[in-house]
Amino acid sequence: MAEFSHFDEGGNAWMVDVSEKAGTRREATASGWISMSKECYQKVSLGTMGKGDVLGVARVAGIMGAKRTSELIPLCHILNLTKLSLDFVMDDDAHKIQAVCTAGCNGITGVEMEALTGVSVCLLTIYDMCKAVDKTMEIGEIHLEEKTGGKSGTFIREEHLPEKGQGN
Repeated sequence: MAEFSHFDEGGNAWMVDVSEKAGTRREATASGWISMSKECYQKVSLGTMGKGDVLGVARVAGIMGAKRTSELIPLCHILNLTKLSLDFVMDDDAHKIQAVCTAGCNGITGVEMEALTGVSVCLLTIYDMCKAVDKTMEIGEIHLEEKTGGKSGTFIREEHLPEKGQGN
C-alpha cells in the first residue's frame, strides 16, 4: 500500500509522519464554478442581493475555510499558512462565477487541500447567500490548477487559469 500514504501496512488510516522532511516554499491554486440564473447573477454582480455583498462575504468565508482545513479533513496536517487569496472571474454570458483560491506556506507538506477547501467554502457561501433567489444554482468543476514545491515538484493543469487581472 505504499502509494496510499494515509494507510499503514495493515490498511489502517494514519496521519503521515512528515517530521523528517525539509521545509520548502509551497503554493497551490484551486478553482471551481457556480452557475446561476440570470436574475441571481445580476444581483450578485450589481451588489443588490438582499443579504449584502455576496462576493465579499464569500471571499472571507473561503479564506476562513482554508485556514480550518485540518479541522475538516481528518488526516490533513495543521499548517502555518503564509498566504491565502481568493479571487473571482465573472462569466456574464453563462451566468457563472469562478472562484480561484491560492494558498501558500513555508513548510514540510503541501497546501493543495487548503486551496481546494477555500474554493469549496467560498462557493457554498455564494449558494447560501443566494438561495432565496435561485435554488437551481450548481457548484462544480472544483479542481487543483497548479502547485509548486515539495518532493513532487511543480504541477500545472493543462486547462489552466485565465490570465491574472481578468477577475475581480
